[in-house]
Amino acid sequence: MKWTRRLAKHTIEGLFTLSGGVTSLVVFLIIAFLFREGFGLFRSPAVERGYGLCVHAENAVPTLDAGQVKRIFDGEITDWKEVGGRPGAIVPFRVDDLFTGGGAMDDDPASVIPRVEALIARTPGIIAFLHADYLPGTKIARHLSLGNITPSDFFTGREWQPAASPSPRFGALPLILGTLLVSLAAILLALPLGIGAAIYLSELAGARMRAWMKPTIELLAGIPSVVYGFFGLVVLAPLIQKTFDLPVGESALTGSLVLAIMALPTIITLAEDATRGVPRAQREASLALGATRWQTICRVVLPGASSGIAAATVLGIGRAVGETMAVLMVTGNAAVLPRSLLEPVRTIPATIAAELGEAPAGGAHYRALFLLGCILFAVTMAINLTAELMTARSRPKNI
Repeated sequence: MKWTRRLAKHTIEGLFTLSGGVTSLVVFLIIAFLFREGFGLFRSPAVERGYGLCVHAENAVPTLDAGQVKRIFDGEITDWKEVGGRPGAIVPFRVDDLFTGGGAMDDDPASVIPRVEALIARTPGIIAFLHADYLPGTKIARHLSLGNITPSDFFTGREWQPAASPSPRFGALPLILGTLLVSLAAILLALPLGIGAAIYLSELAGARMRAWMKPTIELLAGIPSVVYGFFGLVVLAPLIQKTFDLPVGESALTGSLVLAIMALPTIITLAEDATRGVPRAQREASLALGATRWQTICRVVLPGASSGIAAATVLGIGRAVGETMAVLMVTGNAAVLPRSLLEPVRTIPATIAAELGEAPAGGAHYRALFLLGCILFAVTMAINLTAELMTARSRPKNI
């Protein structure tokens, strides 16, 4: 019997060890895959893969960056003098322009390249965006190399336009700032309400009221986020639109209110557990010395539960930062630099959810979305580590 129990014990321990090891390995592989795909963006060319840019062989413009190329083809830059060349009108050209007169598109490079070369030869101000198969010889045209997308383009860029042609723009700064704005505004709204509700439940509410309210609040955490988003879209967005006389109600403020409501159960539950964890003897000692109930709460209970309350706050921020569906529905999804809470914004999770299904696997857009996931992972990891450190401070230490 002893050897049977010992065998069973070792078998169970082995299964638990195997389970922990497999789980850790899977998590590590997911993280490695995320960062490998994300940082592959910086190996992607600034111009669409498989295409190239060229100018007339006598064009003296030294070089162009991706932003200048986009502004040229958008018609915002019209003279070569604006980009360091000789004065002269810029003539943007795409190979499709050869067939705008109704002619059939011929994919044979042997028939297309001579027409492209003739056009470039008689148009000194041209800048041509061509498939690699249609690029002319270097005697007639000079090929421009924009290099690869750089970390500066991604982290400090102000334009998120993955479908822009010929140079897609992957500026994540509006998304990062939009995420931070909505999340911080949500936590500023939820924190006073959450701590107030926690103090009421732990210090003021009667046993019957606490027995009814706490399960109800905890139940709110189980409501799907799409339900919160639908509530924000149908109720909060029209209300904010009428209150502030806005063109649309989907804004950063609407997203902040929805996220604040979603973060409240987490903050209330953890903060209430922290305040109830303060020893009863400390409360009684304070009251015995003549302190009022509010003085006891402010000077004894809250300082004693400060670490737990801080952890609740950080985890509430984590909930707000990582939320996807509700934010996708109510923030307006405008990838612009946020200037106020009353304007539409776009967050990182909403961008990933909205665009990943349309991004070609392995392309620059696909890798840019993975890199956004890396940013979100780093932020949430920092939040979780901060919460763990704060929670560890509140645990009693062995004497």
